Amino acid sequence: MAMTDATSSSTTTATDDQDDRDGPEDRFDSIVVGLGVAGEEVAGRLVDAGWSVLGVEARLVGGECPYWGCVPSKMAIRAGNLLAEARRVDGMAGTATVQPDWSPVAARLRDATDDWNDQAAVDRFEQRGGTFLRGTARLVDRRTVEVTPSGRTGGGGRFRADRAIVLATGTEPAAPPIDGLDTVDWWTNRDALRAERLPGSLAVLGGGAIGCELAQVFARFGVRVTLVELDQRLLAGETPAAGEVVARVFAEEGITVRTGVKVRTVRTEGDGVALEVEGAPAVTADRLLVATGRRSDLGALGVAAIGIDQDERWLPVDEHLRVTEGVWAVGDVTGKGQFTHLGVHQGRIAAADILGQPHAPADYRALPRVTFTDPEIGAVGLTPDQARQAGIAVQVGCTEMPSTARGWIHAVGNDGFVELVEDRARGRLVGATVAGPNGGEVVGLLTLAIHAEVPVERLRQMIYAYPTFHRGVEDALRDLADPDPG
Repeated sequence: MAMTDATSSSTTTATDDQDDRDGPEDRFDSIVVGLGVAGEEVAGRLVDAGWSVLGVEARLVGGECPYWGCVPSKMAIRAGNLLAEARRVDGMAGTATVQPDWSPVAARLRDATDDWNDQAAVDRFEQRGGTFLRGTARLVDRRTVEVTPSGRTGGGGRFRADRAIVLATGTEPAAPPIDGLDTVDWWTNRDALRAERLPGSLAVLGGGAIGCELAQVFARFGVRVTLVELDQRLLAGETPAAGEVVARVFAEEGITVRTGVKVRTVRTEGDGVALEVEGAPAVTADRLLVATGRRSDLGALGVAAIGIDQDERWLPVDEHLRVTEGVWAVGDVTGKGQFTHLGVHQGRIAAADILGQPHAPADYRALPRVTFTDPEIGAVGLTPDQARQAGIAVQVGCTEMPSTARGWIHAVGNDGFVELVEDRARGRLVGATVAGPNGGEVVGLLTLAIHAEVPVERLRQMIYAYPTFHRGVEDALRDLADPDPG
């Protein structure tokens, strides 16, 4: 393994006498625990700066995004969208017969993920100059981690970071505390995307982005889907209209949506599962997909050794991604958002801070997010309710997609809207949602407006191309002129 001289200097050196007495056998400039996209970003930049870096990963280098999240799920979503498009041919452009087949999708997912093998990613990291160890790491103190190896990589033990430890352990799918759930065989999103064959029916527990995306994919491939959500609406973290439009489209596509439903128990029924719910008939299906959120495990990471309460949900970080002296954290584990683009953004900031390079602090005001349902939900910043809870006097402008684009919207099968949230005192946008075809693309304009604090009046003066979806922004700006009764 690559090691550094024990006298290696650093502007962030911790002073743990215990480290000096018990010194681990191997020393590096930096140790990065977790090599998802955020950890890879930091580790790569440190290696490129000439640092010796130990990267520790228990699962797959690259994390959720290339193996289950961003890439594979969007490939499956694209396949489902193709089926939906083909079904719209009749009455509009001729006739078409559609026969869903999951097998080519499953084959493409295996190919795209190298059959869920990360050797190519490991090789890239090592060829770049990093040292890789497969295993789980636990903090001993602000300079030291103890690694329990897994697989056939060998070489566990204690390792010292003379300059920086970076925690980037991400999150794992979380299961709700429902009686009987541990007695049935249920899917996470990872299991669902590795499926070679689809069930005849599927119960989806959770109406957030992952649950909604996968529910629609599988329904379009002929699976009978029932989606169960504890909250009163789908996509509870977004503006209410977003969940409403998705629920309306789901009903049109034959997806049964049951919101405001509490599942009391889960049990095996025949070859499938049954969900007993309060005050309503049981939900039965061949398979159960649990998509109720994700969690970190700070206790397993040993954060108490650096003065952090292990019962905290997320690692607290400052605007430079510092946890404490000599320790940084990036990605999902910081609780700032579970997005690849955010992890990479944080990785760049943390690496610059560690290297003592000039950098802007982290700023989450214009953090974009996209739910890849059909219609697509692109959002940035605060919803109206979130803004009000933050004490902002808001003005809300909303419009349906412009009438000039309605023919296209009907052609792709669903409607949409643009909602803008303005801070009235400042005359600046603090949030926006775009639902409809290419919603995630249209919201890019509004992300820039919030990030650059463009005056709303300046946005009104823009010329918007005709006829396009983003013209809805112009109409929503016009609606902002009307007083908001809320």
